[in-house]
Amino acid sequence: MDELLRLAEDPDAWAALATLIAMEVVLGLDNLVFIALLTNRIDERRRGWARKLGLSLALVFRLALLASASWLVHFTEPLGTVLGRGFSLRDLLLLAGGLFLVWKATSEIHHRVDPDDEAEDKKPAAPLGLISGFIQIIMIDIVFSVDSIITAVGMTEHFPIMVVAVVVAVGVMMVAVGPLAAFIHRNPRS
Repeated sequence: MDELLRLAEDPDAWAALATLIAMEVVLGLDNLVFIALLTNRIDERRRGWARKLGLSLALVFRLALLASASWLVHFTEPLGTVLGRGFSLRDLLLLAGGLFLVWKATSEIHHRVDPDDEAEDKKPAAPLGLISGFIQIIMIDIVFSVDSIITAVGMTEHFPIMVVAVVVAVGVMMVAVGPLAAFIHRNPRS
């Protein structure tokens, strides 16, 4: 409790929180688009409920992943040395996360500029059941939240700040997913 009070009075903690919330929201945009596309395949009467419950379950998994990652970064004792530089478990985790982000950015850029991906005669996706939708929302969120978890762990060492930022970002996603899904449904080729 003392740490929370100390953080609440620290302007640097507030700046870190604001920055991390902004980063989490931006990094959640790709996740949001995929969830909107996915849930548009669920029966119209259940879409809103599926989005909210799916994102709520995804939040639980995201917080568990965040707790695991923030626990792992405390392992700063070198595991080995390469070229005179010691590498700890934290260093390896952040390196793996950085490589993941580079791969993800490269594949996204490739996807956007590759003309072969723009097939005009794609068949519409089959309808999606509710349970299948929940599972896919959770899996998509886990895969697409790795970047935001790594960012959170890399930006601050204060777990409460990370938790608040992730909860706020998922809250923003819950509010934005309905209007975004409606826009995508009305403009499928945009």
